Amino acid sequence: MDNNIDFKDLWKQQAVSPPNIEELLSKLKYFKRVSLRKLVITNVLLIATSAFIIFIWYFYQPEFISTKIGIILTISAMLMYLFVYNKLVGFYKTVDRTQSNSEYLQKLISIKTKQHFLQSTMLSLYFILLGSGLCLYMYEYTSRMTIFWGIFTYVVMLGWIGFTWFYLRPKEIKKEQAKVNGLIAKFEAVNKQLSVNE
Repeated sequence: MDNNIDFKDLWKQQAVSPPNIEELLSKLKYFKRVSLRKLVITNVLLIATSAFIIFIWYFYQPEFISTKIGIILTISAMLMYLFVYNKLVGFYKTVDRTQSNSEYLQKLISIKTKQHFLQSTMLSLYFILLGSGLCLYMYEYTSRMTIFWGIFTYVVMLGWIGFTWFYLRPKEIKKEQAKVNGLIAKFEAVNKQLSVNE
């Protein structure tokens, strides 16, 4: 009896099952639904936050010009981020069941490119404007505190911004990129399988 089994040949002879297209389309539909829901929640939260900041400005009537500039920078950061983020709606809405696999793939690559721009350039600009705005806004109120509490307030605020920037942001970016990259890889596999079968 021959005990020399060639595992490479056995592996090559295995039938490779192509990804199930219906399962892939349902994953794409789920990705689209989750992305649109996240976009709506982000819009509601940032618009509500901006409205609340405007209400505080109107109700408390800050005296320092730095406070007013801080409010304008903070609201500008939120509106600028939303303006760019909402451009993804068009990409999500144009993904439907009537498209071919290569069209799906092109849409996903476009979404990935837009997300990368949003997660790198726009988020950096957002955090710079938001951080500057908050620092300027807080100056009027911290100037009325003792030095210890003024420094403590800034340390807590900047610590939270740093935590968000260095820990939460990269974690969220990795998660979003993994979703899009996973879908792109699956559609590429389907396209390769279809081109082999033709």
